[in-house]
Amino acid sequence: MNYFVHPSALCESEMIGESTRIWAFSHVLPNARVGSGCNICDHVFIENDVVIGDRVTIKCGVQVWDGLTLEDDVFIGPNVTFTNDPYPRSKQYPTKFSKTLVRRGASIGANATILPGITIGMQAMVGAGSVVTHDVPPYAKVVGNPARIIGYTHSSDQSSLTTEIAQSSTILGSHSTTVSGVGVYELSLVKDLRGNLSVGEFERSVPFSPRRYFLVFDVPSGKVRGEHAHKECHQFLICIKGSCAVVADDGQRRQEILLDRPTKGVHLPPMTWGVQYKYSADAVLLVFASDYYDSNDYIREYDHFMELINAPK
Repeated sequence: MNYFVHPSALCESEMIGESTRIWAFSHVLPNARVGSGCNICDHVFIENDVVIGDRVTIKCGVQVWDGLTLEDDVFIGPNVTFTNDPYPRSKQYPTKFSKTLVRRGASIGANATILPGITIGMQAMVGAGSVVTHDVPPYAKVVGNPARIIGYTHSSDQSSLTTEIAQSSTILGSHSTTVSGVGVYELSLVKDLRGNLSVGEFERSVPFSPRRYFLVFDVPSGKVRGEHAHKECHQFLICIKGSCAVVADDGQRRQEILLDRPTKGVHLPPMTWGVQYKYSADAVLLVFASDYYDSNDYIREYDHFMELINAPK
């Protein structure tokens, strides 16, 4: 046996990876699969239809029920509660339990509750005590009951970019970001006693000619828009009223950009994963697109986006 089981633990499964450690008073049922290098702490129960990847940490007092998959490098904090039956009744069992997936590198804080059938995206962070009722996007940070997105992990601070724009506000054009191809634009502002005016010229201050536009407004507090990339289409976003935040992701770097005035826009080129959130109650987001709507141009799954990004050129 190339793994450790504490004398006070009960491990009925033989599908345990190398160097995994199972500590006191834990119970692993016969059909559970546990990867290598895992740390299963005291008083953890792992049911049969469970798959646990490599280098997973499960802290004390966690029950891992049928239907749950934890991918590599996942952290589960103390007393996290997983569920697998949306309508539980005593002595009444569903034909199959809901599947819950925690993607690689995600972390779930102490005492959080995860409702059944949910996917926690890669590298996501669930705050302590949160109640997660919907899927969590990759890299998102969620807190509260019900859990809401408050930010994204591994996204660079936009303060230096904001300072750069403020210092050069008289110079129109693009200011580069840490994300490949993504630029933040300052558009012309004409002040007048009769009312101010902001103007942009396509293929000059806006880097393409649009064939389509759309408006996003009346977004409920805490909701997230976007969460996709395009294969060919360029987009240019301006929050013409209120404010919202845009997260741009090229597969290696992420940056959050606050759109809080009608003279500031962001260009998202093709093969950029875009997310919009933190909408103010009065926010109106104007989006120019370089192409007509084509559902085949959308990349709606982050894993598929990463596959395309990393495919041999």
